[in-house]
Amino acid sequence: MKIILFDDKSWGTLRPLTFTRPISELRVGILTIREKWEKRFGDKVAYLTKDYLQEKFPLSVEDDNLLINSSVCPNEELMQEIKSLQAGEMLLQGDCLIAVRMGKQDVAAFDPVTIPDFTRKEYTGVFTRVVYPYHLFSLNARELEVDFRLITEGRESVPLNSCVQVYGEHPVFVEEGAVVRCAVINTEGGPVYIGKDAEIMEGVLVRGPLAMCEHSVLTMGAKVYGATTLGPYCKCGGEVNNVVMIGYSNKAHDGFLGNSVLGEWCNIGAGTNNSNLKNTYVEVKLWDYETKHFRRTGLQFCGLIMGDHAKLGISTMINTGTVIGVGTNIFGSDFPRNFVPSFSWGGASGFTEHKMNQFVSTAEAVMKRRNKTFDDVDRRIIEHIFADPER
Repeated sequence: MKIILFDDKSWGTLRPLTFTRPISELRVGILTIREKWEKRFGDKVAYLTKDYLQEKFPLSVEDDNLLINSSVCPNEELMQEIKSLQAGEMLLQGDCLIAVRMGKQDVAAFDPVTIPDFTRKEYTGVFTRVVYPYHLFSLNARELEVDFRLITEGRESVPLNSCVQVYGEHPVFVEEGAVVRCAVINTEGGPVYIGKDAEIMEGVLVRGPLAMCEHSVLTMGAKVYGATTLGPYCKCGGEVNNVVMIGYSNKAHDGFLGNSVLGEWCNIGAGTNNSNLKNTYVEVKLWDYETKHFRRTGLQFCGLIMGDHAKLGISTMINTGTVIGVGTNIFGSDFPRNFVPSFSWGGASGFTEHKMNQFVSTAEAVMKRRNKTFDDVDRRIIEHIFADPER
């Protein structure tokens, strides 16, 4: 049986983060949504996503296929319900199609935003679902604890150096190759996971829950409040609070970042700060690509949502509830507006369009530093976004 993760209509509301990836490649907790399903099924999954992303995230189909909504995160109860589905049955909760089991011909005709005419089974349990970008940080504590148990159960942590001070009732788990020097780790709020070859430098203060994926780094004197996740090869310094960095992004210097999500290949310059709370303490609104208006989030604390390959210059000021698209380059004093479309170049004084050849040159240089290649497939994805009037 082939497991296929399909993108439903949430793909649109999760932009700009999903401009460059399927929903299942978003990180919440320690793992991406895809990694969560693969660990529980013990097998690789396929993708059913937007046509222009399908080349990089391929679909493969067998005679028997189990399609799972990629905005849904697994848990034990939900797994049992999904595994019990027979051919021609689907699992729903209200108008959310969670999973459906079907043959090869049915997959070809499947519309991810329409509920198929299959036998309906209603799921009454609780599960985590990611529909808007701010769900990644607001649901991060819950998913981090679930992932921590999934990853560490039955395993033994590498011991910490005696110079590290740890207190609190939740555990710290350290993978092989990780280095932690003279840090203070408070686990009263949740567990701390330190991934393979990750590094916590001297003088770092941590309040869990915290997840550091492989090769991530906390620089000297960083202050980290949970629930925070640093994806693979991320570098983080200064002060952060409830931040998710999907992977390969840097905020290496002083400055505050709170209640925010950064995509991949982002860079935040030294001394840059974001606001995560309005002076009036009112609910934060955030740009919605589907409605083309700012929508209510229900949150009092909401900072920055930043698409892939976006850059902020030194001492940039970012207002509460700001959405920055793919490939932007923002610099200068004063606050830029709360929504900056993809491939914008400039700041509060105005923007021009980021030139494609300039973008590609920068992307190639940035990715080369992590031994990655900006290849023709990546370029075709970026060119599609560049041509999208809704970017």
